Amino acid sequence: MREHTIEISEETPSFAQEVEKVLGTQLRELRTRRAWSLAELAEITGISKGMLSKIENGQTTPSLSTLVRLAEALDAPLTAFFRGLKEEVDVLFVKAGRGFELSPRSAAGHLYQLLGATRGPNQIMEPMLVTLLERTEVFPLYQHAGTEFIFMVSGEMQYGVGGSTYILEAGDSLQFDGEAPHGPQMLITMPVQFISVKAYGHVTR
Repeated sequence: MREHTIEISEETPSFAQEVEKVLGTQLRELRTRRAWSLAELAEITGISKGMLSKIENGQTTPSLSTLVRLAEALDAPLTAFFRGLKEEVDVLFVKAGRGFELSPRSAAGHLYQLLGATRGPNQIMEPMLVTLLERTEVFPLYQHAGTEFIFMVSGEMQYGVGGSTYILEAGDSLQFDGEAPHGPQMLITMPVQFISVKAYGHVTR
């Protein structure tokens, strides 16, 4: 078995160093907005000028009590000191027509394209683009946990939810409990295209 070694450069800042840098930058910005010198801020807060200088230069991480005193003196929320801190954001970009085609749902004349999904075991949302090009004698009924929202993009169809029937045209929307049997009943004007968003909440699926 080949052993893989990962080298971490000393020049790569740690998360703690990144926090110190951001805190220092934000403190300096808040102070200079008020046209205060380090000496003036030190006098107001009771924090030594040397300590304030170290914080602004990213050389130390202030305690929570120190941050509270600074926030009160500068009349700023605590969160102001962390603006600009990099965060990992889960982003999924899907180009037009590139949605993942679901099988066996997608059949002749019926196309179901997944537009996004939450990574990990806790999937909380499922957006889908549905395109119906051919009439079918009997459409399947669906049931699932959570809530579903439908927005009509084009065409006209008759859609059933539980014991109710709705005529949906372009621009119409419909929201309902996913546990109720639901699905298209009749295609009136084709092509029918709609966006379906299923929201499951914090349910492990």
